[in-house]
Amino acid sequence: MSVVTPMKYDEALARFEPVLGLETHIELGTASKMFCGCATGFGAEPNTQVCPVCLGLPGSLPVANRAAIEGIIKIGLALNCEIVEWCRFARKNYFYPDMPKDYQISQYDEPICVDGYLDVEVEGETYRIEIERVHMEEDTGKSLHVGGATGRIQGADHSLVDYNRAGIPLVEIVTKPIEGTGAKAPLVARAYATELRELVRALGVSDVRMEQGSMRCDVNVSLMPKGAAEWGTRTETKNVNSLRSVERAVRSEIERQAAVLDGGGSIRQETRHFHEDTGTTTSGRSKEEAQDYRYFPEPDLVPMAPSRAWVAELRASLPELPAARRARVQGEWGLSDLELRDVVNAGALDLIEDTIGAGADAGAARKWWMNELSRRATEKGVELAELPIEPAQVARVQEMVAAGELNDKLARQVFEGVLAGEGAPDEVVAARGLKVVSDDGALVAIIDQVIADNAAVADKVRGGKVAAAGALVGAVMKASRGQADAGRARELILERLGVS
Repeated sequence: MSVVTPMKYDEALARFEPVLGLETHIELGTASKMFCGCATGFGAEPNTQVCPVCLGLPGSLPVANRAAIEGIIKIGLALNCEIVEWCRFARKNYFYPDMPKDYQISQYDEPICVDGYLDVEVEGETYRIEIERVHMEEDTGKSLHVGGATGRIQGADHSLVDYNRAGIPLVEIVTKPIEGTGAKAPLVARAYATELRELVRALGVSDVRMEQGSMRCDVNVSLMPKGAAEWGTRTETKNVNSLRSVERAVRSEIERQAAVLDGGGSIRQETRHFHEDTGTTTSGRSKEEAQDYRYFPEPDLVPMAPSRAWVAELRASLPELPAARRARVQGEWGLSDLELRDVVNAGALDLIEDTIGAGADAGAARKWWMNELSRRATEKGVELAELPIEPAQVARVQEMVAAGELNDKLARQVFEGVLAGEGAPDEVVAARGLKVVSDDGALVAIIDQVIADNAAVADKVRGGKVAAAGALVGAVMKASRGQADAGRARELILERLGVS
């Protein structure tokens, strides 16, 4: 197989127009599986959460999980979809080792949610991503390929299959073709996946943890020459499992497909694998069409007809959704569009809101999370929410700052101690002796020594150069290891030097 040298991105976008499509699979966080009572907990010993139904043993019969159906209707409503009055399940037939029945119970031509949309913002521009369908199905098992260098089947000595995941409720959200994104195509794809993840998380129907596979994106990309009327042949990069990788997969396919087309080749309709280490995709298998799956109505499950009263009840139960929440906090916290974007991109919105809920004011809560704690997260190479500190602890540190017990320098040392596992903020303050020295007696002793050690500066202050007192304040702060009350120290310095 010949190796294609990718075209430079700017050159590719000057000659071709990308068309995107995203198919997102989300595992619902129900206690039991879609069609049986088996547990769904992540990380259990292989093949311990299985039964005759999810293993597809002869004579077993599925029963639909009401909580899962409720969850998908909530997702559909949040995506502005129409919830149909009648739908049914179908059998999707194909063979793969992690499919215990050799077919998947899914939905085909009669999905439960249709014709929705989700608005996303990229660099100040709003893109409406139209949703074609949201449908229910069951997840597959998980294959483990042993002995190879990449963890894929190529080069492996043997494979193992864990069926714990087989039968977990799975929602598939399929967009309509996304046109008109131009050079922003990778960013739009990432923004959509990000907004969708936040929306589902807000609904409380899934933890959408991409690193654990409870949210996975299939990224479709095709190119057409500028000015052409027909879309190009698409490829589908399967199971992309991070937001950053969604963006990189789109960019990589644009560069690769542009090079193939420029060289006179044609794009093969196929699935592709994304490689995190290189940021590139490689060929998988030729992509099936719907008829290849030999869909037919599932004979063991009756059709569903969600009542309008039930749908209305679920609509009324929806929580505040991410876009509405962002608009609210922007007004309440007095943020500019850029400041709000920074907060959202840092993953700090929940943390700041919880810190405010614990008693801190909005400005201080944002300052600590977006500056000091964000810096420490970057140093450790972790997400902000992964830092071992709670919003209530941040609020307590700010409470001590507001009370004059700590200054900002000491507060940073308290955060350092909490993050190092030295205990709660009050325990760190006590153990490290970090409280501000505001007692006049203790301050005067330090100030007198500083004046004696800096006689020339003191004489300038006595001579009317009051600004020179700043140097003495700095010396007091250094002598007190940052624990002096700087404002009170200045007052006492001027008083001791006879300057009003």
